[in-house]
Amino acid sequence: MFTQFRNIDTAFRHIRTFSIFLILANVASMCFCIYKSYDIVDRAQNRIHILYNGKVLEAVASDKKSNLEVELRDHIKTFHQYFFTLSPDDKAIQATMSRALYLADESGKKQYDNLRESGYYNNLISANISQEISVDSTRLDIDQYPYAFTCYATQRLVRSSSTLVRRLVTQGRVRDIKSQTDNNPHGFLVQNWEILVNQDEPLKP
Repeated sequence: MFTQFRNIDTAFRHIRTFSIFLILANVASMCFCIYKSYDIVDRAQNRIHILYNGKVLEAVASDKKSNLEVELRDHIKTFHQYFFTLSPDDKAIQATMSRALYLADESGKKQYDNLRESGYYNNLISANISQEISVDSTRLDIDQYPYAFTCYATQRLVRSSSTLVRRLVTQGRVRDIKSQTDNNPHGFLVQNWEILVNQDEPLKP
């Protein structure tokens, strides 16, 4: 009689243990399924399909932090190209300068006003000189915010009879303005910008 009760009690404990294990396994499986579902949805939302020449291409969206250095360098390069690539035409100069000043704070406007007051742009127009720039390298410090940079570039002042090469070095900082627009697609702003070196160099053969 007592042996039978002990067997029933042992069987009940086994069934209870098995039931608890089964419930825990089901809870773990549900949690895993929910996690994977959110992960799949998140990855699907980060996938972009682009129609290019009749072909569907897949692109993956990424946040700004994952490409911070690349975006900073491109913003700095774009600003310098707008600011220093000039045609001997007053309207063209104003148009490119307007694009440049969307990418910088009042320090960029100050440099522009200084050049304009010194007659720099009038000299380009009167001498029919076009100015081109190529950014050679950009040194960045992303350990501190706002991000400090030094930009090294080469200017070419082209006239019908000759080409003058000029070395350009500038420095400043870049601030994240937390918003992107058509005029400022990276959402950065150059600040405390100054020209350190802008001197002529002999043209290399």
